[in-house]
Amino acid sequence: MKPLPSDRPIITSAPEAAPHTLPEDSAAIATGVLLTALGVALFQQAGLLTGGITGLAFVLHYASGVNLGLWLFVLNLPFYWLALRKLGRAFTIKTFCAVGLLSLLTELQGHWFAFSHLHPAYAAITAGVLVGVGMLILFRHRCSLGGIGVAALYLQERYGWRAGRVQMAVDCLILISAFVLLDLERALWSVLAAVVLNQVLSMNHRPGRYVVV
Repeated sequence: MKPLPSDRPIITSAPEAAPHTLPEDSAAIATGVLLTALGVALFQQAGLLTGGITGLAFVLHYASGVNLGLWLFVLNLPFYWLALRKLGRAFTIKTFCAVGLLSLLTELQGHWFAFSHLHPAYAAITAGVLVGVGMLILFRHRCSLGGIGVAALYLQERYGWRAGRVQMAVDCLILISAFVLLDLERALWSVLAAVVLNQVLSMNHRPGRYVVV
């Protein structure tokens, strides 16, 4: 006697996702870095700060006058050791390429476009979203923009701590300097930008919800 058909859905395990190919990783890195570079341009044009190593690079850029792209590259150098030891050679190589490309674009894009008017509120929100989405794309392909992102991604994979929340905690410490270097209004817009960026990460990069392959 044949069993009666059940109304309950048949639950099967999802197939394991195939690893990303080199062309896929390359396209993702280019896309993530382009979005991030545009966000950095908005921050720079509006005279705002952001968090993470990028924020620290802005602090040193404003204080010393040395090129922002150079600070972005140099400040990330110590974190490659952590990435190589904890997250693997492939992650480290992709991160090195992403940081190098971001540093280059940060220096060049000022020759390619300019803003005649940019309200700091729009810059804060839009740049926060752009950088957040750019970082998400890189995270999906086991890559980051170095610095605090490396440590945050490692802590999420190792201990389950949300990358966005780790980044936000560190960003709060870095953004304190905004109240020293900037006027009060721009300092507050900078804080808003960091909140937007980290909310994008926190809502979309949760342990167990997405699998990085």
